[in-house]
Amino acid sequence: MTPTNLMHLSRHDRAWPAVLDTIEAAPSELWLRGRPELLAFEPRVAVIGTRAPTPYGEGQAHRFAAALARAGVVVVSGLARGIDSAAHHAALEAGGATIAVLGNGVDRPWPAGPLAERMALEGLLVSEYAPGTPPRRAHFPQRNRLISGLCSAVVVVEAAQASGSLITARWAIDQGRSVFALPGRVDHPMARGCHRLLREGAWLVEDPEEVLAELGVSCAPAAATARAGDEASGEALALLDQLRGESLTPDELAERSGRALSEVLSTLVELEVAGSVIRGAGALYRLA
Repeated sequence: MTPTNLMHLSRHDRAWPAVLDTIEAAPSELWLRGRPELLAFEPRVAVIGTRAPTPYGEGQAHRFAAALARAGVVVVSGLARGIDSAAHHAALEAGGATIAVLGNGVDRPWPAGPLAERMALEGLLVSEYAPGTPPRRAHFPQRNRLISGLCSAVVVVEAAQASGSLITARWAIDQGRSVFALPGRVDHPMARGCHRLLREGAWLVEDPEEVLAELGVSCAPAAATARAGDEASGEALALLDQLRGESLTPDELAERSGRALSEVLSTLVELEVAGSVIRGAGALYRLA
């Protein structure tokens, strides 16, 4: 059954994103599902990375995408599991705009699931492939040129040495887009792609505010952090500072802060109730 909110665009339509006409192998048509008006919103930034992220990488994708979305930036990614999905989720949770570019028909998003359906209602699914087209391996390197082509900048969070994210970064460089990469652990395979990009001249980025500054966009303060700063105790603020940019267990927080584990657990409960931190799988805590 064909979705009711499916839309077709050609280059002659007023809603066509003219920025795509400037890229190599420009598409001649697009299929959309969701909120087509998001194509008119700017700036747009891609947040991309591996399908098998570390907790650190997933947390960073969430942090960057949420901050960008709160500042009015459209978060673009590829809907894949891992970093892409974390970026879409974070943008939606922040009440922002997000676009997923697919390597298959928008009527059969891959991977299928609750996120894809939510994107089709609250975000936007985009593809150059006609409805009914199944996902094929050869489609994804080509769709990556559209991810970068739609954007002013690309942020690579985590990537292996041979990663599709590096293909997107190469397209971005060829298209004259800014490429940012997050540094990672030197002994972790999911950091090697980012480190390779950094050696080749990508911008090293540690905070989403750096991306916003490059785009000339003023940052919106994170509500949870601002609320914590107003109301939290000194002990809570110390834990929030330890979690900035990381996902940590209570044991790790106790070791880093020099506090008893029981005190750390009590403070984490308070912060979780206040909405300042989120408890993930494996008892890993991160900033909301």
